Amino acid sequence: MTTLNEFSSCVTQYDPQALPVTAAQAIVRQWATPVTAVEHVPLHDALDRVLAEDIVSPCDVPAHDNSAMDGYALRSAVLEDQGATVELTVAGKALAGHPFGGAVAPTACVRVMTGACMPAGCDTVVPQELVACSGETIRFPANAVRAGANRRLAGEDLPRGSAALRAGRILRSSDLGLIASLGIGEVPVRRRLRVAFFSTGDELRSLGEPLEPGCVYDSNRHTLFAMLRRLNIDPLDLGVVRDQPAALETALRSAAASADVVLTSGGVSVGEADLTKQLLQTFGDVAFWSLAMRPGRPLAFGRVWSGERPGVGLPALFFGLPGNPVAVMVTFYQIVREALLVMSGASAQPVPLLQAASAEIIRKRVGRTEYQRGIARRDANGQWHVTPTGSQSSGVLSSMSEANCFIVLAHERSDVVAGESVDVMLFDGLI
Repeated sequence: MTTLNEFSSCVTQYDPQALPVTAAQAIVRQWATPVTAVEHVPLHDALDRVLAEDIVSPCDVPAHDNSAMDGYALRSAVLEDQGATVELTVAGKALAGHPFGGAVAPTACVRVMTGACMPAGCDTVVPQELVACSGETIRFPANAVRAGANRRLAGEDLPRGSAALRAGRILRSSDLGLIASLGIGEVPVRRRLRVAFFSTGDELRSLGEPLEPGCVYDSNRHTLFAMLRRLNIDPLDLGVVRDQPAALETALRSAAASADVVLTSGGVSVGEADLTKQLLQTFGDVAFWSLAMRPGRPLAFGRVWSGERPGVGLPALFFGLPGNPVAVMVTFYQIVREALLVMSGASAQPVPLLQAASAEIIRKRVGRTEYQRGIARRDANGQWHVTPTGSQSSGVLSSMSEANCFIVLAHERSDVVAGESVDVMLFDGLI
């Protein structure tokens, strides 16, 4: 069995104690294997699920040539046959769902409404606002419309047999409408990824428990729960686990037995009570345990098994996140999120960055990637500007609520001067 450590050591810039963020992302991506189980769910239950198979159109969309607007359907040949002004007799009317079934003479037309089937032989629609009506006769300038104008062709949107949606897509509201338009009521989706998570630390208390001196309420589990739910993942909250080897071992093995991924917060740095790292050396496999990033330096990635040693029992990918609240969120979004999407079967796309001018000096040390919290705004000219939220301590969770973006400072970058351009990752669509 190839270990994660053996594989990771082949990655450029590999340093398990201070791994660059891009190298860590590459390692995690290689071991994020999509779930294979497929479920068929009713269309109403498919929102935000990952499409398991291509949706193939069983019919032409639209099914028939139809009018793109209210007007009069005619044969385009009359545009050249009748000189500067075209005069036609109205033979009847076609409405959406009520086609005109008669024959249309070369010098006749049919009153049509948007979406109505084009009458046989007609290939052009002249908009009603360009037409002068007199009884059952219409007149309009011949140059007012071109041949084939204002007609939607059968199969123009989707030809029969073509892929309407590709596998790996996270289904959106518009996708459900598209699937419904094809007459499909049941959708094949990947099963939801299962992620077990817990916090470690003797100082942590759950909501509702008394807060003794030196103790704090556990916020990380609630943050993780919300971030997982946003990805439409099945979360399994295992609570707070004390800094006791037996309790931690039981929790890790139980999590591996019941989930595809195990997330912990706290317990992976160098403190004497940080036991998670030690336990993983017994029945786990660790690729790295420290990143060249801020916040979020202490982050472990590997595998854990439900049995007594590596390779025994059920396996799960493992992410040991830091204990500080902001560091939990930063490492989740920069390292964990993409892996969970890939494992869910989604075609994960990089989160887009935009350029903004820094409103002030930002101190930055070369040799690590930094994700500072910021507030991005656009000025009257449409130019983006960004200001750090103040204290960038990884324990100040209120800064995440105040901010609307990450200021992304690359590994090789040094200090930023006021007015200099920086990369910004907006929270909208992410958090």
